[in-house]
Amino acid sequence: MKRILLVLFVLTSFWSNSQTKVSGVVVDETGEPVAFANVLFKNSSQGTITNDNGVFYMESDETYNTLIISFIGYDKLELDLPSKVNYNLKAVLMESSEQLDEVVVYVGKQSKKNNPAIDILKKIWAKKRENGVSKFKQYQYDKYEKVEFDLNTIDSALIKSRLFRGMEFVFEDLDTSRITGKTYLPIFLNETFSKVYGDNKLAETKEDILGNKNSGFSNNQALIAFVKDLYSDYNIYNNYLKFFDKSFTSPLSKTGVDTYNYVLSDSAYIDNKWCYNILYYPRRKNELTFKGDFWVNDTTFAIKKINLEVTRSANINWVKDIYIEQEFEVLNDSVFLLKRDYMLSDFSFSKKEKARGVYGKRTTVYNNYMFDIPKPREFYKVDANQFDPSVFEKEDSFWSDNRLEPLNKDEKGIYQLLDTLRTVPKFKSIYNVASILGSGYIEIDKWNVDIGSVFNVFGYNEAEGTRLRMGARTYFGQNDPWRLEGYMAYGFGDHKFKHGFAAKWLIDRKNRIIVSAGNRRDIGQLGISLTATSDVLGRNQASSSVLTVGANNRLSNINLSAFNMEIEPITNLKFGVGSTLRTLSSALPDLFSLDYVDPESPTGISSEIKQFEISTQVIYTPGRRTIGYGVERRNINDDYSTLFLSYSQGLEGFLESDFNYRKIQFSYSQPWQLGWGRLLSSVELGKTFGEVPLGLLNVIPGNQTFFSVYNSFANLDFYEFVTDTYATLHLEHNFNGRLFSRIPFMRKWNLREIVGIRGAWGDLSDGNIALSSPTNVPLMAPTNKIYYEYSVGVGNIFRILRIDFNFRGNYLENPDARAFGVTGSFGFSF
Repeated sequence: MKRILLVLFVLTSFWSNSQTKVSGVVVDETGEPVAFANVLFKNSSQGTITNDNGVFYMESDETYNTLIISFIGYDKLELDLPSKVNYNLKAVLMESSEQLDEVVVYVGKQSKKNNPAIDILKKIWAKKRENGVSKFKQYQYDKYEKVEFDLNTIDSALIKSRLFRGMEFVFEDLDTSRITGKTYLPIFLNETFSKVYGDNKLAETKEDILGNKNSGFSNNQALIAFVKDLYSDYNIYNNYLKFFDKSFTSPLSKTGVDTYNYVLSDSAYIDNKWCYNILYYPRRKNELTFKGDFWVNDTTFAIKKINLEVTRSANINWVKDIYIEQEFEVLNDSVFLLKRDYMLSDFSFSKKEKARGVYGKRTTVYNNYMFDIPKPREFYKVDANQFDPSVFEKEDSFWSDNRLEPLNKDEKGIYQLLDTLRTVPKFKSIYNVASILGSGYIEIDKWNVDIGSVFNVFGYNEAEGTRLRMGARTYFGQNDPWRLEGYMAYGFGDHKFKHGFAAKWLIDRKNRIIVSAGNRRDIGQLGISLTATSDVLGRNQASSSVLTVGANNRLSNINLSAFNMEIEPITNLKFGVGSTLRTLSSALPDLFSLDYVDPESPTGISSEIKQFEISTQVIYTPGRRTIGYGVERRNINDDYSTLFLSYSQGLEGFLESDFNYRKIQFSYSQPWQLGWGRLLSSVELGKTFGEVPLGLLNVIPGNQTFFSVYNSFANLDFYEFVTDTYATLHLEHNFNGRLFSRIPFMRKWNLREIVGIRGAWGDLSDGNIALSSPTNVPLMAPTNKIYYEYSVGVGNIFRILRIDFNFRGNYLENPDARAFGVTGSFGFSF
């Protein structure tokens, strides 16, 4: 999805209706920039903080004649503004002639009592659970949100470039950002109006979306999902704030005194409430921190107003600036409620001042608060209107009545602009390229068919040699109630065609009852995952990698037919039943054998397995958020846990099935957003009751590719460990540069450190060993001691590359055991 945004990055020029605009740089007597200096319009609370290079920009709808610039250790400077628009000012701060009482923020066990700002901060911590909606048993309010994308840094060279030839009319409505001073062109707008309900006693929240309206890329589900995840909700009182999958230390965090410098800068009445102004800025560079200031009430110690700006040196990719404002209204003498939240992000290839980019802006307005109206727990378990098309097709009168903040001139023009652009052939071409890069599918609208995925066209393995694959799917829209999908493939080594096709149908939208079926005849790598799957269209990396470690010849011919039904009566709680009929045999019988003892075979040995299986499963994903109401929905967050429980039974004799057995499997995965990065954890348990051959046993997932694959063991070969009873644990922690940022010569590289540890225990019964004795695969399980391996990795190399160094902890005596290995991965991530 980030690739779609990168396709849209373009350049600048400007225009605005604001009354006062200023930009410039603050330096000291030697000409060195003064970072984090406080810049205010005189006789106002409107201000900003200089960035790492001493640069500032701000504007106001009011007219001001003087700037106040200050920083501790320097004399306060008053700078006259000769006109309404003043750019490229240079302010020189003189070292204070008076000996000021220095405010020092100490870390560790040193005393902090000499800093009044920290004394106020401690009172904020003590009162944070008594502020806002936390003061009430139940609450509800109206929420209006608009998300906008703008092209920024537009200049005459860009307007005249070949890229926009024939589309020059789009530049007739340029505006200037009040935050950065850059010219921008609005191109996308998403509006949502909803009712939010919460119960602090039950610890439950619910948001009913009553209306949603899009412009621009309104039919691109991937972009809408990206936007919603990009601007997820946050609470400034939390210790850490998550943006772009990164945990930023909040300036109100209890760990803030070790992360930020705090200065008590001012005090004034705001809305008839006496408030303190506290300035904060980071103690170290290259950490995930903010700079800015906040106003806090002197009695309730509730935040009245706060702004947060991510420092340019922060270890985050593709984002040059992040700016956040929150305002709180005073309900009564002791209750402060969130009134307005504004966030601006500047997506760009580079963090240089003049780099081109795309603004992403979210404005959220809250109103009509009501309290202590209890609702039953069941109310919070059902999502209202999630499948109602009318939510996405509201009339203009609905928006006129429910917009809590009116659209400005530029926002109103977005809908008309994109309607016009869609008729321009050149724009269609640009959009189509971006869509293909983002989704992997080529859209053929007149047939309602997508061709793809283009990322799976080419492959290679030892059984097929070079392989080509072409697929297609039906696609009428993002909320299709049914979908057909299929592919054909051809191996130039074995000269055979393969295929797969599947159909799914949403027959009940309220309870999300889905029926699906399909068939696949292909070559695949069994044992790449412990958890059973009936995905007939799946194809894994292990069976199509061009480069592998050692011989990747343990591949199987798979003929899989599946029928499944699932229901989701409660949000994120899904029940499923299904059946599969599969035929398995080795794709390279001279090198890899699936033979087993078969008394009914003329030779006493069979090489093919035919098995019918019925299964039932439960999947619980608390906290998962999705978009869409069709047969396929898209997840818009990745910070939820997943609990999976499955019971399967093989039925001997039915449809010529070979074996009777019972299998139970459980898995639990959980991402943890911590102050020192992000931890991924997963546990898998399983047991098979009954005797089954190698093709139906549980293989501890190895990895013979050069790619880092989570939930596999990088130093295990395929089929190195085979079990009928197993338990595995995977832990991987990404520090997001927290350690490297403390090493001076490494700070500018913005590297990220990853550590991982993986373990597996398993057992294999004597009966199963005897049944598969004809195979040429050593039948070994990690029974006597837990197999483990660990890894250290470096991520964000050139912003797209990650390299892991993997070490095997034991079982080094196994034949051809790999004690050490290097894997890697590519990808765009923030």
